[in-house]
Amino acid sequence: MHIAQFALTVREYDEAIAFYVGVLGFQLLEDTDMGAGKRWVRIAPPLCPSGGAGILLARAATEVQLASVGNQTGGRVFIFLHTDDFDRDYKRYLAGGVKFHGVPRHEPYGTVVVFEDLYGNKFDLIGPTKNAATLPA
Repeated sequence: MHIAQFALTVREYDEAIAFYVGVLGFQLLEDTDMGAGKRWVRIAPPLCPSGGAGILLARAATEVQLASVGNQTGGRVFIFLHTDDFDRDYKRYLAGGVKFHGVPRHEPYGTVVVFEDLYGNKFDLIGPTKNAATLPA
């Protein structure tokens, strides 16, 4: 088994696509109109390996769902994003206005910095060391 995709609750599809695709450089895998204002929108990081998990952008449809936008994990880091070129992606995100929590730091598992998406969900941008087997949560 593997995780094929997971849902990320968003306010609006187009603003989420603009951020994840336009700013972070993710791929738009699918954007299908399901009728009644609902869409099936799937994204993935660039160069996502075969079998890697994609993200389903799920527009909040209830007050409870709307309350979860930007707080998917209660303030903890939500997504751990590995990169093959930390400096390239860090600079791209800086130029795109991405909000960072601190500056990159070097850990035994690689170079890492926390950033936020447009809603406030926290991500780790990680340039893993070659022998990094596991990462702390």
